[in-house]
Amino acid sequence: MQLLFIADPIASFKIYKDTTFAMMREAQARGHVLWVCEAADLHWRGGNSSTPTLATGGEEAIAAPVTAVCRRIELTGATSGHDWYRVLDQRPLALREVDAVLMRKDPPFDSEYFYATHLLQQAEREGAAVFNSPRALRDHPEKLAILEFPQFITPTLVSRRAAEIKAFYGEHGDIILKPLDGMGGTGIFRLRQQADGSPDPNLNVVIETLTAFGATTVMAQRFVPAIAQGDKRVLIIDGEPVPYCLARIPQGGETRGNLAAGGLGVAQPLSETDWAIARALGPVLAARGLLLVGIDIIGDKLTEINVTSPTCFQEITQQSGCDVAARFISALEAAVTRSRPD
Repeated sequence: MQLLFIADPIASFKIYKDTTFAMMREAQARGHVLWVCEAADLHWRGGNSSTPTLATGGEEAIAAPVTAVCRRIELTGATSGHDWYRVLDQRPLALREVDAVLMRKDPPFDSEYFYATHLLQQAEREGAAVFNSPRALRDHPEKLAILEFPQFITPTLVSRRAAEIKAFYGEHGDIILKPLDGMGGTGIFRLRQQADGSPDPNLNVVIETLTAFGATTVMAQRFVPAIAQGDKRVLIIDGEPVPYCLARIPQGGETRGNLAAGGLGVAQPLSETDWAIARALGPVLAARGLLLVGIDIIGDKLTEINVTSPTCFQEITQQSGCDVAARFISALEAAVTRSRPD
């Protein structure tokens, strides 16, 4: 198969842990051809320069397919440095020319990411097979997607109003406040009552900062003490949970377990609760075109549904022996086969 990875600049990859690299390595080992580009490379051109008439109805309009200047690469086998790939070719490539397009651009899910999903959806209309589905990417913002599954989440508030956030804090006494567009634990604050029952001294300034004085919506959640045992990343591939997760355990007094915030990643088998949540969500999300999902669970509570570029393939594989990349590429091959017309 010809595979196109839309990702951040590959020269910046930390290949010892990068999940997109793990996908590429497994795909190349199976004989698939690797192409790469960035979201900024996507473009489309079309329209009708003539005046539509009753006779033509505008049928003479011409449109070129969604295209990107892409590089065909080959992995060299190097395990460090910047020589882990070589460029074999570079040319404009219509997305419908490849067998699968993998959208692996990291968050934030900003306006440019949003526009990219529309270009990718146009590519789908032209015959491209895109994973994850561009529509599903838009429909599942990673913090807010959990609202569909309230039976699995800790008490949660989504608001931009300081009074509502303070009331939620007053009810629970120990909360996490976080932006809706962050990643890697950025911008996350814990607010808790003091030993004498007085409010957290940073309550007002944190609310003012994260909401930009009421201009920006945020999420507040009751603190889950089980974070001490790790924020578990559970991977779901084509609706099926991977049997091992990565528990990201806070270090050095941190509240956050994110690896980017210094958390320690420990692979472990899924608990009964992990299986239950993953099995409940997996078929629903797969039916919407989400081939790869990473759900986050603290204790027995679902905290996020990650759909843009879920990670942790390499950490789970190295520690458990469960080859996550192999599972994913097998699922991708099956999905491409299903997507082809009979």
